[in-house]
Amino acid sequence: MKSILIYGYGNPGRQDDGVGPALVEALELWQAADGVSVMTLETNYQLNAEDALTVAGHDQVIFADATREGDAPFTFRRLLPDTAVSFSTHAMRPESILALADELYGKSPKTYLLTIRGYEWEPNEPMTRGAVANLAAALDFLKLNPF
Repeated sequence: MKSILIYGYGNPGRQDDGVGPALVEALELWQAADGVSVMTLETNYQLNAEDALTVAGHDQVIFADATREGDAPFTFRRLLPDTAVSFSTHAMRPESILALADELYGKSPKTYLLTIRGYEWEPNEPMTRGAVANLAAALDFLKLNPF
């Protein structure tokens, strides 16, 4: 059986920026209700170099994040390592995490980026209705697709 990691990231304290972690929370509830654990679920505010070790331990990885641009309800695309590893004190890109997993651990899991369309990023405000609907569509997509 394939080892699948769903890694949701973003800031739940900034309205729609929290859709990645909210997706993981919904998947946790779904797995608990079914009494199964078919995937590993992780969340964080941002991606860090240390995440390369977590990624290296799986056959497939899906990074989930909010986006201000792009199609609603979400986009889903394959990612490849980016050898131009770049990061700031704010965050790393998923492609950079993949490059580190390959360089440091010799692992290159099949990886995707799921970007869920968000609309507002105000602090201490609830997620918008549009983002909640987009999150529900992304959740249904993941439940129905055996990556």
